[in-house]
Amino acid sequence: MGIEVKSVYKRFGAFTAVNGVSVDIKDGEFFVMLGPSGCGKTTTLRMIAGLELPSDGQIKINGRDVTYEEPRHRDIAMAFQDYGLYPHLSVFQNIEFPLKVRKIAERERKKKVHATAEKLGIAEYLDRKPGQISGGQRQRVSLARALVRNPRVFLMDEPLSNLDAKLRATMRTEIKKLVTSLGITTVYVTHDQIEAMSMADRIAVMRKGDMVQVATPLEIYDRPRTEFVADFIGSPPMNLFPAHFDRKKGIAASVQPFADSLSGEVADKASSFADAQGQFFVGVRPEHLLIVGDGVEGAASASVDFVEPLGQTTNVYVDCGGHKFIVVTDRTEARVGDVVGVLVAPGKSRLVAPN
Repeated sequence: MGIEVKSVYKRFGAFTAVNGVSVDIKDGEFFVMLGPSGCGKTTTLRMIAGLELPSDGQIKINGRDVTYEEPRHRDIAMAFQDYGLYPHLSVFQNIEFPLKVRKIAERERKKKVHATAEKLGIAEYLDRKPGQISGGQRQRVSLARALVRNPRVFLMDEPLSNLDAKLRATMRTEIKKLVTSLGITTVYVTHDQIEAMSMADRIAVMRKGDMVQVATPLEIYDRPRTEFVADFIGSPPMNLFPAHFDRKKGIAASVQPFADSLSGEVADKASSFADAQGQFFVGVRPEHLLIVGDGVEGAASASVDFVEPLGQTTNVYVDCGGHKFIVVTDRTEARVGDVVGVLVAPGKSRLVAPN
């Protein structure tokens, strides 16, 4: 069943925060809404939760229309960026709180709290207060409080933002494993592409209130549809080469060898990516470019501007006729000022639409 969002708008006066978003989130799916600040992802999440009412559209949870229902009637749980724990209550009492409000029997409450705490690795802290445990442990308590009553839907709004990088990596794995094992439909909001790529079954990339692409993480990485998605996903981002499509002359690009490397099947689709003026981009991920000798057939001739060794890989910044881009390679002999050839790995050029 999952969640159905149909043509949902949210307007604040003349400003449209969410612009007719539609998406079906499958039962048990881990669905991530990814985008920069102000793109509408949190507002969309809050409408699913019932904390904001849509200006227009419909929201269904497990087949039931909940568009204007109160949050308590939606069978959801939420975890936020700030932990929202009661400092005067113990960890046990914090986790127990939603069960107590629902008047669950004391014996059953105790059983559920201990079982959930065990799953999240915080059973040994049940007698402590939130101020006596670390940030990562407090985040686990917040998750435990949300999960203890086995909700049908779990909503998370940037829950890992306050943690350090190492702990975020650990918590990403733990959260995904936990909600997957419980089979809970999860909607997760983040601006962090690593979180999105590593956790999601599907990602919705949002921009200015629109879901500009909804797909699996690898589909979004390998085949970004628009300039925004190509630039937002990946570090370094995809190299984009302005191109023009003409039905008689074919594809002309700022770095022509990269356009020529497009397979016939891909090139035939150029018109569907071009705008009214025939403009679009040829996109290539930095790791799909190869540095070869200057003059190699099919390679673009470029000068090396800067070499950035990172240990496992090296970023090589090059200039081809005034168009600057990045090549990610293994350790290289290339030096600043060298003139090299740059080839696209077979089948790795992409068509990308303008925003």
